[in-house]
Amino acid sequence: MTYVVTETCIKCKYMDCVEVCPVDCFYEGENFLVINPDECIDCGVCEPECPVEAILPDTESRATDWVEINRKYSASWPNITRKGTPPADADEWKDKKEKAALLSAEPGKR
Repeated sequence: MTYVVTETCIKCKYMDCVEVCPVDCFYEGENFLVINPDECIDCGVCEPECPVEAILPDTESRATDWVEINRKYSASWPNITRKGTPPADADEWKDKKEKAALLSAEPGKR
């Protein structure tokens, strides 16, 4: 089992989860975070830190489609080890559903 970031994170990207990860397995995209499923040690400390409940174990049905998305982008996006500033409009997006089409393939810029 591993944990993955799901579509709820898109355009929110609060990053509370990053600070607690003991193995630094988060990677940053322009409007989304991912977890490298090969680096995740399944400790689960990131899951309760996400204010929008975007992090799920890969065994949950809502996470299934996101395992490969996390794997794909963690191979090319920059690793992130510290919480950054969320997007200015994150609060406007946190409760919106059906955001998958808004996922940007662009890496994050720090």
